[in-house]
Amino acid sequence: MVRRSYTPGRTTIVHYKPEPRLTDSGAVPRYLFSSHDGFGLGHTRRNTLIAREILRRDPTAHVALVTGVAMRPSWLGHDRLSVITVPPLVKDRDGAYCNGTISFEAALQCRSEAFTRAVDEFRPDCVIVDRHPYGIGGELRAGLDRARSAGASIVLGLRDILDEPEPVRAELAGEGWHDVERVFDEVLVYGARNFCDHEAEYGLPMRPNYCGWVVEPASPTRRNPNLLVVAAGGGGDGDAVFGLGVALIARSARRTGLLVAGPYATEAIDAAADSYGCARQRLRIVRNAPGCVDLFARAGAVLQMAGYNSTLESLAAGIRPILVPRRAPRREQAIRAGRLAALGLADVVDECAPAPEVAWLLERDRRLAPDALRSAGIAIDGATRAARRLETLVPASVR
Repeated sequence: MVRRSYTPGRTTIVHYKPEPRLTDSGAVPRYLFSSHDGFGLGHTRRNTLIAREILRRDPTAHVALVTGVAMRPSWLGHDRLSVITVPPLVKDRDGAYCNGTISFEAALQCRSEAFTRAVDEFRPDCVIVDRHPYGIGGELRAGLDRARSAGASIVLGLRDILDEPEPVRAELAGEGWHDVERVFDEVLVYGARNFCDHEAEYGLPMRPNYCGWVVEPASPTRRNPNLLVVAAGGGGDGDAVFGLGVALIARSARRTGLLVAGPYATEAIDAAADSYGCARQRLRIVRNAPGCVDLFARAGAVLQMAGYNSTLESLAAGIRPILVPRRAPRREQAIRAGRLAALGLADVVDECAPAPEVAWLLERDRRLAPDALRSAGIAIDGATRAARRLETLVPASVR
């Protein structure tokens, strides 16, 4: 195992796991995933779930994952998963990316060097990039060209909803998508065409393969009808959601609550919990949860933002969530929430809504009918379907 310590502007932390066993041909399938970062963890989480499914299906495979997630969530790890940590770039309130320690340009340079080094040392058969084809500022381009020259398949993964059509079309016409049709062999959309048609709405230049939603399945468990679980993704911009959740719990003496604190949750989550002294004993803050799906499966109701991961986890848990979507700097969450509400799979409230206006929703049965997702065209086996497709892009000689 090789470990490199991170010094701003110089290098990255790289955790290399022991080599997997060889196939009869002497080679092993190698997959390299890369994800950019914001307040949410959805990009890295999706990559990790697909990576785990690849490793489950193929005991000879080896996967490396490049991520700028500053925290190390418990779900980011596996015996055959190498984690390559690069300087984080997190969106500020205006939607611009920044690093808290070094300049944006220095962070891009570090990320570019780390990704290219990973291509050279890991020698992937397939490279999967999430959301931005060449990274946030083009930092992946050199490594992708090198991987392609070495014979690797290059794949772009996109979530179900990107944003409103106009800004996405403008983005696709810009330098960040230049020559995508030549560089990338395939585009996977982690959603369904009937939910968002990326060609029709965004003008995607390649016909994508719709894999269904990538989400961890829920484990069978006993449901507590009086439990409200409140979640806000990474937590960096979830103060209003936590405040609303605590106010709802305080309104009913029979209701208990779990506040799921993401790795970027501020001290505001503790302040929200402490603001209702009489309700504090009925509240628990859960930190570093491996995921929300099993917590949601225990709940009678879920109040949450409308990011990709946690929203699909509530649906996978059989819950009709109460969604409080973020509406800036992108409208992705609001669009997802609205479309799920139109399908009868969610209710949507504004983050400024007072608790009395939301409380009535908690009195409704929040459980989804067993066939609700199928009837709405929502398939949640995306990790399996994506893994299956990626396997076909690896040369037969190493499968």
